[in-house]
Amino acid sequence: MIVAHLNHSERYEKLHPAFTKVFAHIKQTNFLNLELGKIEFDGEDVFFINAEPECLSKENQVLEYHQKYLDIHVLLTGEETIGWKSLTDCKHEKKAFNTEEDYGLYEDQPTTYVTLQPKHFAIVYPEDAHAPIIGQGKIRKIVVKIKVL
Repeated sequence: MIVAHLNHSERYEKLHPAFTKVFAHIKQTNFLNLELGKIEFDGEDVFFINAEPECLSKENQVLEYHQKYLDIHVLLTGEETIGWKSLTDCKHEKKAFNTEEDYGLYEDQPTTYVTLQPKHFAIVYPEDAHAPIIGQGKIRKIVVKIKVL
C-alpha cells in the first residue's frame, strides 16, 4: 500500500500506465458536485466510485482484498483510517474470494493503520488486505478501480 498527498502523485504515476490520466482527472474534477455511484472512465479497465459511507469502528471492520483490480482511495472530506495487512499473512478467512465481485474477506487484525486527510490517497494492490472506512461519521471519498496488468 502506498499513501501520499495528491500534490505528490507524479512520483507514483509511472507505476501503472493509467495512473497519469487518473490522477489528472482526480485533480481536475470536483467529485463533491457529482452524483454518488459509479463513474465511467475507461470502460471496465478504469472506473471511479463516488461514495459517502458511514465509518465503522476498528472492531466492526474486516480486511478485504481484490485480484482483478487495484484501488486508489482518495479522501474528499472527513478523516478515514485504513487498516493494512499483507495478504500473505492473513489466516482467518471470513468470506471466500468471489471472482465475479472481485473481493474476499478476512477477519485478521490489521498489522498497521494509516489515517487519511482530505487530498490524501492510498494505492492498494491485490497483495494488500485492507480495512477501509474506519473512523466516525460520514466521509466523502472516491475509489478508483484499475484493472491489474
